[in-house]
Amino acid sequence: MNAVLVDSNVILDVVTSDPNWGDWSSAAMERVADESSLVINPLVYAEVSMGFERIEELESALPASVFLRESLPYEAAFLAGKAFSRYRKRGGARGSPLPDFYIGAHAAIAGYSLLTRDARRYRTYFPTVRLIAP
Repeated sequence: MNAVLVDSNVILDVVTSDPNWGDWSSAAMERVADESSLVINPLVYAEVSMGFERIEELESALPASVFLRESLPYEAAFLAGKAFSRYRKRGGARGSPLPDFYIGAHAAIAGYSLLTRDARRYRTYFPTVRLIAP
């Protein structure tokens, strides 16, 4: 079975019932889950956790029976650093979060597709990653 890394923005759209993106994100995640394993990493977990008061609530929103949890490969750390460096040299904002580059690098190194609604940066810096995006 194929694996798809799920970006935190998609999960947050679903758990917050985002009026603009909730329906798209929910339908996309359901469609992908029918064909692939859904994967998250500690960065996605951390970004999603900010919307919860207790870890039990977060665990309920991200059940291990639905989301496979993977560590971040060291190779992805190297690739994320290189991509972030290229981004900064091109004039990218210092405030742009390195975690987005790490998520893209994880998908690239593992050979995963990436479910996201923020595809522009991933297309630019991780062109080999198959994106599932609006």
